[in-house]
Amino acid sequence: MKILVLNTGSSSVKYRLFDGADTVAKGLIERIGEADGDAADHGAALRQIMDSVDLSGLAAVGHRVVHGGSDFEKATVVDDDLVAAVERLVPLAPLHNPAALTGIAVARGLLPDLPQVAVFDTAFHASIPPEGAVWAIDAELARRWQIQRYGFHGTSHAYVSRQTARLLGRPVGETNVITLHLGNGASACAVQGGRSVATSMGMSPQGGLVMGTRSGDIDPTVVFHLHREAGMSIDEIETSLTRGAGLQGLAGANDMRTVQERWSAGDPAATLAFDVYCRRIREYVGAYYAVLGRVDAVTFTAGVGEHSPEVRAVSLSGLSALGIEIDPDRNERGEKIISPDGGRVAVCVVPTDEELEIAEQTRTAIA
Repeated sequence: MKILVLNTGSSSVKYRLFDGADTVAKGLIERIGEADGDAADHGAALRQIMDSVDLSGLAAVGHRVVHGGSDFEKATVVDDDLVAAVERLVPLAPLHNPAALTGIAVARGLLPDLPQVAVFDTAFHASIPPEGAVWAIDAELARRWQIQRYGFHGTSHAYVSRQTARLLGRPVGETNVITLHLGNGASACAVQGGRSVATSMGMSPQGGLVMGTRSGDIDPTVVFHLHREAGMSIDEIETSLTRGAGLQGLAGANDMRTVQERWSAGDPAATLAFDVYCRRIREYVGAYYAVLGRVDAVTFTAGVGEHSPEVRAVSLSGLSALGIEIDPDRNERGEKIISPDGGRVAVCVVPTDEELEIAEQTRTAIA
C-alpha cells in the first residue's frame, strides 16, 4: 500500500512516498512563490511532485498538521468538517495550520478520488490527564480561548517510544519511557504504556526546553515587564522570545554544533548556553520520573539528541541515584543503548522518523 506524506510549509513542501515501510521517493520543494524558487505556488509544487513520482497504487495522502486543538485525538480522514475545524484552530498555530490547509486543499483538488488524512502533532498528547493539561488560570477564560497544554512533536514521541520498547524487547503497553526530542525545536515527553501523560511544550511550541531560537519556560511576568518597562510591543516581545531567544539569545548562535565548538574552546557565553540547555533537560527528566513513578528508559532523538554525545552526557549527569547512568564509550560511539549493562534505566539513542509515523497513522485511519 503506497502512502504519500506531505509536510506543507508556508514556502515549501517536503514529500516522501512510502510503499509499505520502504521509501520509494522523497524530496523538498523550496522558496515557493519566490522569483528564484522551485515553484510558482503550492499548486504548481504539488503538481511537480505528482508528475515526478510513480503514484500507481497510491492508497492515500497523509498530511502533517501541527495543531489539532482538543478536537482531534488521532489521525483523521479529511472532509469539509475537518477542514473547517482546522481553520478555526488557525489562531493557535498561525504560522503552521494555514500552510497545512493549503496542502490539503491542493491535494484534494489534484487527487479527488483518494482519501486524504490529517495527522496532528498534538494528537498523541490528547491522553494527558486534565491535571497535566490545564493551568491554574481563570477556568472560563481558559475555556473560551482554548488555553491548555496541547503539546507537539507527537508523531516523533509516539514513534520513538514504540521503537524504544522494541529495542528493549518489552511490550509497548508495559514500558515507561521519557523521550527527549532535541532538534532546533525541543520537547520532552513522559510516555506510560504507549500513552503520553506529560509533555514540555504547551499551548504552542514555545514552552518547555531551551531551543535554538525559542526560550522555553519563562516567568510570564517577563512579558509584562518588557511591555511596561522596556516599552516593547507584544509583537516585538513575541519575536524576541521565539526568534531571538534560546541558544541564539544566550550565545548568538542557534545551532548546537556551533555552540559546542565554542563551548569546547572555553567561550563563556557558549558555556552558559550549553549549561542552561542541559540543566533544563535534566530538570524535566527528574520531573517526569516523578510523574511516571517507574522509568524503563530515557531516549534521545532528533538532530541534537542523536548526534551530540556531549549533550547526552551532561544532561543526565548526577542522576545515578535514579538509576540513570551513561557508559562513556558507548555514548561516544552512539550505540543504540548507551547505559551500562545491568542499569536500572536504559538510556537509548533512537533515530526518529516522523514521516514514517505519519504514513503508518494514515494507513490506520483509512483501514
